Amino acid sequence: MNQDAPQAASCCSTGAANPAAAVSGTENLLAPPSEDMTTCPVMAGTPVSKASAEAAGLFRDHEGQRYHFCCPGCGPAFDADPARYAASTA
Repeated sequence: MNQDAPQAASCCSTGAANPAAAVSGTENLLAPPSEDMTTCPVMAGTPVSKASAEAAGLFRDHEGQRYHFCCPGCGPAFDADPARYAASTA
């Protein structure tokens, strides 16, 4: 592995780990989806553990629906245009 290669940054551009997407062990891609898992409405397709997101405060409620985020940068983006991100998850 090249130590000089840049690491991919999270959506909040800090390069920090994705706290809400952290799941212990390796993911079994053949297993049915866990009820605890969802995707981030801001970073489409990014898996998020609902329990981890809630523990880290990475969620918002909008029109009776709870949305979970993959990193701290997604909350403010969602707040700026919640209808846009809510529609993308429908």
